[in-house]
Amino acid sequence: MVNRSSVVPPWQQLADLLRKQIESGELAPGARIPSVLSLAQEYELAAGTVRKALAQLQREGLIESRVGWGTFVTEKRPS
Repeated sequence: MVNRSSVVPPWQQLADLLRKQIESGELAPGARIPSVLSLAQEYELAAGTVRKALAQLQREGLIESRVGWGTFVTEKRPS
C-alpha cells in the first residue's frame, strides 16, 4: 500500500500502484477506476492526493475521465 515513511510522495506511490495494476491487466482496458473518495478511504489518503495521482495517470494516457460517468482505463494502443 502507501508507505508514509518513504521519500516518494503518497500521490506518486498511488499512481505507481495503479499503473502496475493497469500494466498487469488487473485493471483491464475499459475498466472503471474507483472513485476519488473510494480510493482515498482505501489508501487512507486525502482526496486531493488521490486526484493528483489520477491526474498523473491521465497525462500519461493510461486513464480518461468521462464527465458524468467516471474514470476509466484507456484502450490499449498498438505498439
